[in-house]
Amino acid sequence: MNWGPVLLAPDRTRFALWAPALDTLTLEVDGQEPRAMEPQADGWFAVEAPCGAGARYRFRLPDGTAVPDPAARAQGSDVHGWSIVTDPQSFQWKTQDWRGRPWNEAVILECHAGVAGGFAGVAKMLASAADTGFTALELMPVAAFGGTRNWGYDGVLPYAPAAAYGDPDALKALVDQAHAEGVMIFLDVVYNHFGPDGNYLSAYAPDFFKADVDTPWGGAIDFAKEPVARFFIDNAIYWLREFRFDGLRFDAVHAIADNAFLDRMAREIRAASPDRHIHLVLENEHNDAARLKGSYDAQWNDDFHNVMHVLLTGEDHGYYKDFAEDPAKKLARCLSEGFIYQGQGSPNQKGKPRGTPSGHLPPFRFVSFLQNHDQIGNRALGERLTVLTSVERLRAATGMLLLCPQIPLAFMGDAEGSETPFLFFTDFHDELADAVREGRRGEFAHFPGFSDPALRERIPDPNARATFDASRAAPGPDAQAWGTLYKDLLALRRERIIPHLEASKSLGAEAIGDKAVVARWQLGGGTLTLALNLGEAPVAMEAVQGDTVVTIGAGRTESGLMPASFCAWWQG
Repeated sequence: MNWGPVLLAPDRTRFALWAPALDTLTLEVDGQEPRAMEPQADGWFAVEAPCGAGARYRFRLPDGTAVPDPAARAQGSDVHGWSIVTDPQSFQWKTQDWRGRPWNEAVILECHAGVAGGFAGVAKMLASAADTGFTALELMPVAAFGGTRNWGYDGVLPYAPAAAYGDPDALKALVDQAHAEGVMIFLDVVYNHFGPDGNYLSAYAPDFFKADVDTPWGGAIDFAKEPVARFFIDNAIYWLREFRFDGLRFDAVHAIADNAFLDRMAREIRAASPDRHIHLVLENEHNDAARLKGSYDAQWNDDFHNVMHVLLTGEDHGYYKDFAEDPAKKLARCLSEGFIYQGQGSPNQKGKPRGTPSGHLPPFRFVSFLQNHDQIGNRALGERLTVLTSVERLRAATGMLLLCPQIPLAFMGDAEGSETPFLFFTDFHDELADAVREGRRGEFAHFPGFSDPALRERIPDPNARATFDASRAAPGPDAQAWGTLYKDLLALRRERIIPHLEASKSLGAEAIGDKAVVARWQLGGGTLTLALNLGEAPVAMEAVQGDTVVTIGAGRTESGLMPASFCAWWQG
């Protein structure tokens, strides 16, 4: 059995639902008499109805509750309302021959569709992003959620694009246009939990969840159940096949806690698209290098961000505590070996070991970033680095990000020096809205500047429309200079780094000061050397063989590498 409606003919559709807790189930199609669904094996129900694309439908439980299809391909204006039948073949693709781009060419721009103006608004960003040098756009989750404003990690209908952003054809048009611009497009998907508003699975399929295991977001999903595993594996394949996304970023797979399922999912995805470049990227707090030797291309490297943030801002609270001691040495390890935590005890985890050895992996198995939606939006006031550190230091750090052989990722607004916040926002109501608001403010009770309850009132209400509107990325006052920096550095990456990335290998890195590092890589027949000083004073460093390809700040002088400087050298 398959989840979701199957269009059998223009005027006939097959509906199915896994509801093992029920003895009876009814299908309601808007404008038609209700139909009793037929019990199938293993807890499934199915029925055919004389309707086609555009038909509105829902399921009626024996207790009278009307529920949407958890695998609806489209939803009306509300996740509690009617689901909509779609025709997967109706969209006329213009880029039929697109097969994607190799992973080593990836330079990623992360984007939230809502604050960009929906799918049509994101499409307007594509030409500028491509001109700057980005080769991939990554959308934060777009699965339907409660309300009209959300980061996307509270999705409850994983197959249905959020109606607030546009219908399925609008999303396909965005993907089509990206491919016409030569830009890959990735989608962030959430398979570790469902949101709190509009999730009815427990009412008819409690076996979807483990009764004895909880996560921070509710009951843990039971991937050992075959219908559950199929729900998510088929969802991944659906986005890649029907919408032609070039890759997926899997959110917080450490909360999935089932490596067998992760490995199976990757295998089936690869088998479903053998003739395309499909890229699969993990977010995994466990720093599990084993997953990166198989079917996954890379992992978001939070370690890179965290240590760079400490060096740029001096902040050492929260999760930055793990990176506050000897940050330059930690950055050197990150540049040469990928993960910083490879089994060492973590202060934030009371000494509990975190991570596995990663030095054997090539650098392109790691996605690096100075900021993303999490690291900006999880701050109480959503500040960007443009208002947390000096322009000079941030420009130097950007040089390291964009020329390092790890895969670079930037957040929307970065290449324009945006100073507007990116805040945490939702669109919940009544008691849930109160709980989210107070929970959000309570998270920061032990953070500097927010210990006083009165000061926590400054934290914006996630449910206020103004919080969402304030999160739109406006160009900064020196947007042109930032745009030029990104464009020039990415041109260098395209010329000097990307052609040799497949054969890249670390030649080591070392701290040369409290806030300064030098790192080297073998790239094909050449050697790349990068040096960064985010400290207050010059640092001594040995002479570097090769041609200087870029200098940011004062660079290297007779006194050594100057403060707020970055230099890159190429030999070969």
